[in-house]
Amino acid sequence: MKNNHSCQAGSTTAEQRAVAPKSCASGFNRMRSKLSFERLVEMASQMGMDNPLFVCHDRAAKATTLINGKEFINFSTYDYLDINAHPEITEAVTKTAGIFGTSAGASRLVGGERPPHHDLERALADLYEVEDCIVYVSGHAANVSTLGFMFGPRDAIFHDGLAHNSLVQGARLSGATRYSYAHNDCDALEEMLKAHRGEHKYAVIVTEGLFSMDGNIPDLPRIIELKKKYDCMLLVDEAHSLGVLGKTGRGAREYYGIDPTDVDMWMSTLSKAMCGCGGFIAGRSDLIKFLKYGSPGFVFSVGMPPVIAAACRKALEIMLREPERVHKLQHISRYFLEYAQSKDLDTGAAQGYAVVPVIVGDSMVSGFLSQQLFKRGIYVMPVSFPAVKEGTARLRFFISAAHTEEHVRKTLDAVVEELPNAQAIVEKYRREHQDEAQDD
Repeated sequence: MKNNHSCQAGSTTAEQRAVAPKSCASGFNRMRSKLSFERLVEMASQMGMDNPLFVCHDRAAKATTLINGKEFINFSTYDYLDINAHPEITEAVTKTAGIFGTSAGASRLVGGERPPHHDLERALADLYEVEDCIVYVSGHAANVSTLGFMFGPRDAIFHDGLAHNSLVQGARLSGATRYSYAHNDCDALEEMLKAHRGEHKYAVIVTEGLFSMDGNIPDLPRIIELKKKYDCMLLVDEAHSLGVLGKTGRGAREYYGIDPTDVDMWMSTLSKAMCGCGGFIAGRSDLIKFLKYGSPGFVFSVGMPPVIAAACRKALEIMLREPERVHKLQHISRYFLEYAQSKDLDTGAAQGYAVVPVIVGDSMVSGFLSQQLFKRGIYVMPVSFPAVKEGTARLRFFISAAHTEEHVRKTLDAVVEELPNAQAIVEKYRREHQDEAQDD
């Protein structure tokens, strides 16, 4: 007789089986979906909105993209420096694939390494003028695994209130006490440090070089002062600032002119300006060695494919060789911000570097606004709760060096025209279904 592996312990009669509850799996899925984007998409569908997620592109998504044979102005891709699909990268990838294939084959710890891994890590360490670097196969895993491995229950992690999900998840995994300070508020951070630093063995301050939802920059010199004053380590996530800040794209340290060794862990993804995937931590050699021998996301994961390492190395080379790409990005980003503000659009705390939100407040309005723009040949994604706080839903624009002033004007003029229409659609639906909402 087969063992009973259902959620209900003991034997089950035919009558009981007829009225048995749903399985754990189906019950779990229903429960969790109430907290997910799926529920929002379902609600939007009932209001007549198309699902904006998982749109399939027909070619490399640049300043413009092709979707179902139609060309769109594209503001939903991280190709900040217009390097993705560069012929030199394609050539490097083709050559590398011919030698090493498309997989690292195993964890680098047990299956060995390939020259592209060393080349990329050395280039990134040199970029930050630090001793060494470790490359993970995933940017999200780089943060989760690094924080989760390095810190424990006796320690403390002080992170910005708008820190990326990967940083928060890493802090939770570590078991360290987690302190979330008000976004970009160094006074609030110092109050927390003053009150709690002495309770813990080790501590780390975690921030971003350019915040991915708001497009603003932390006061890194002040944070460095606090990290020294209160004996903390410091991790700076440069996912959206590498290639974006500084005269040559070297990120927050170049932007501020700080000593790179004042930051213990320089982290970034390789999926934005570097046109690949994965992430890295750059810092002291002893710290990097510690991670290479113990960090679960490195030790127990397959290594980065050599072709991706080669692509990222070549992208970095192009960025440093052609700083005009960085200058173009910075110019068009400032133009976007200034033009949006001239149209009285709410750009929040954005400072005009690659990421600029247009905040509309209501989640459904942001969705319908995105859909209306899509009909006009403009592709930009809405961002709503829980990715941002309730009441701060927005369209988030990723800007590329390939965008033109005409792209910007056409897009933002359309936003101004379509925003009232999106608001009217939502208001009408809510009026018509007010009785149903009260019944619920």
